[in-house]
Amino acid sequence: MKNRLKVLRAERDWTQADLASALDVSRQTANAIEKGKFDPSLPLAFKIARLFKLTVEDVFIDEDGH
Repeated sequence: MKNRLKVLRAERDWTQADLASALDVSRQTANAIEKGKFDPSLPLAFKIARLFKLTVEDVFIDEDGH
């Protein structure tokens, strides 16, 4: 699943380690989610959205268009 995580993180001048710490995940997990190699669990997706004060749909892009 594609996402806007890298852009959102960059807008705040956060490193991947900063993001990982805020989400209570490893930097490797934050990296994998950011690169679209790993889809977060639903609770983690909501946590990411809340962190950036956005909806899940504003962070994650449905590639199927549904």
